[in-house]
Amino acid sequence: MTLIKSISGIRGTIGGNVGENLTPIDIAKFTAAYGHWIAENNKNTQNITIVVGRDARLSGEMVNAIVTSTLTALGINVIELGLSTTPTVEIAVTEQSANGGIIITASHNPEQWNALKLLNENGEFLSQKDGDEIIRLAESDQYEFAAIENLGTVTKIDDYIQRHIETVAKLPLVDLEAIKNAHLKVVVDAVNSTGGIAIPNLLRRLGVTEIIELNCEPTGHFAHTPEPIPENLTQIAAKVKEVGADLGIVVDPDVDRLCFVCEDGTMFGEEYTLVAVADYILSKTPGNTVSNLSSTRALRDVTEAHGQRYEAAAVGEVNVVEKMKAVHAVIGGEGNGGVIYPAVHYGRDALVGVGLFLSHFIHSGKKATEFRNSFPQYVISKNKIELTPEINVDELLDKMVTKYKDEEVNTIDGVKIYIQKEWVHMRKSNTEPIIRIYAESYSKEAADQFAHRFVEELKELV
Repeated sequence: MTLIKSISGIRGTIGGNVGENLTPIDIAKFTAAYGHWIAENNKNTQNITIVVGRDARLSGEMVNAIVTSTLTALGINVIELGLSTTPTVEIAVTEQSANGGIIITASHNPEQWNALKLLNENGEFLSQKDGDEIIRLAESDQYEFAAIENLGTVTKIDDYIQRHIETVAKLPLVDLEAIKNAHLKVVVDAVNSTGGIAIPNLLRRLGVTEIIELNCEPTGHFAHTPEPIPENLTQIAAKVKEVGADLGIVVDPDVDRLCFVCEDGTMFGEEYTLVAVADYILSKTPGNTVSNLSSTRALRDVTEAHGQRYEAAAVGEVNVVEKMKAVHAVIGGEGNGGVIYPAVHYGRDALVGVGLFLSHFIHSGKKATEFRNSFPQYVISKNKIELTPEINVDELLDKMVTKYKDEEVNTIDGVKIYIQKEWVHMRKSNTEPIIRIYAESYSKEAADQFAHRFVEELKELV
């Protein structure tokens, strides 16, 4: 089965059987449940409105038609953005005073996948409680469609990416003059999705005149596996070296994850996208920072170097946002290249990340490799243990907490143990029968060795 229902929406492969894959019936049922939930929470609102946007996936137009038709059949008005990005839709929800939003994207999944990402009236992902209620509604068919005289309307707005770009260009900490005067040469890889519209146009607005575009036609035919990790970025790495570029910029299909390639073709490291941006923000705006438990310690080090406080959140964007609000963080995000800058909105935003990163990069006066090496150097090792039904994961992790009670331990999401400046994070996967074991140290060899130590300890306990 390749149909996944979670608090953030529904995700699956296109085609196949109802209830097992992402079929038109599943799309309509889940959209109807979400629309009904929005209506129930806005009973005193006469004109309920939901913003809908999509990435460039081959199935996007088909899914968009089903989503839009279902919402209007419920009596809900739709603002249709067409080809868009996840952060663009998030911004549009609040700017248009909408009651919610749906982003049609399967993020970094391959092109046969698609999904509905669901937003609340603040343009943020739903809480666990709200997501669970929508899943319940979808499974019970508890929704009612509108009579003919009460059908919703569709309003198309096709320039919202440009509006988003203007928002970034007007940020006080985005130094347009410095970026323009740097005469950067930049290579962009947008994996043939909507980042191919957003990122080159953003760079032009910021004053970058020499832009080499790779996979920037939004055809939906992904040129490589779309997750922006090193093994998928060999083409842009080679191109950056070939043309003598200052930097490479890579985004995922829905443009909420951002990573960079250095001038020598090496990876800046998606973990360090947030670290670099946070270092810049903290130098201008003192305050707290937040990332999830599986993200690099470098953010904590940089934050403390600025005399500020770092807080860790459970894995998942909604958890990071909740923690950011609780501690009034000025910057936060996730180590997958996700930058959340509350001065704009509470969502991972690659466009905002580009503007802030370039400003800091240029002010540093360094080459990209030198800039990267100016931050604390850590490497994360990612491992897993397959589970069998008889294994009690909670009991295992409790034993690890007891064993390491004299160390700094965090138990908000599995168990994270800090030993000096190394850490290990052990948590049960929400989607697979495995325990994930992430460890970080000063080198790949040390991180692998540190992770192996805890893998063996867990196996012994089993």
